[in-house]
Amino acid sequence: MDLIILIAAAILLIGGVVGSFLPVLPGPPLAFLGLLIMQLTDEYKFSGNFIWTWLAITAVVTVLDYVIPAYGTKRFGGSKYGAWGSMIGLVAGIFLLPIIGIIVGPMLGAFVGELIAGKTSSQSLRAAWGSFLGFLAGTFLKLTVCFIMIYYYLDQIF
Repeated sequence: MDLIILIAAAILLIGGVVGSFLPVLPGPPLAFLGLLIMQLTDEYKFSGNFIWTWLAITAVVTVLDYVIPAYGTKRFGGSKYGAWGSMIGLVAGIFLLPIIGIIVGPMLGAFVGELIAGKTSSQSLRAAWGSFLGFLAGTFLKLTVCFIMIYYYLDQIF
């Protein structure tokens, strides 16, 4: 039975890495679920503090994934319109163009938001670039967290 649980946990951890790129899969929560179901085994368990810590890390990273593109927009001179546009574009992009929308949505949203705020095209494009860099930073953060969870999974088994 432990072998089946470990295989399921490995699949969830790999799904977490894939989900760091694909918007339809919640990357770090899937990976955390993989660590969590390892608690069902007889031999491979983590401490309660470990599980609670990784639950908190997973929650923070999941929230940051939605906030970082908006922060990038503001950091590159965007206004509240650009930040809101980035967040709205992210959500709309997920539903309208599932794979490419996660990249294009926040950029387009920030760009349109800045145009609505009365900024020039070049200023709006700069804010959109900040949104894209925020997306890259969020993806890197999710991947890092997922790979660390995979490390703990492998460390526990071997």
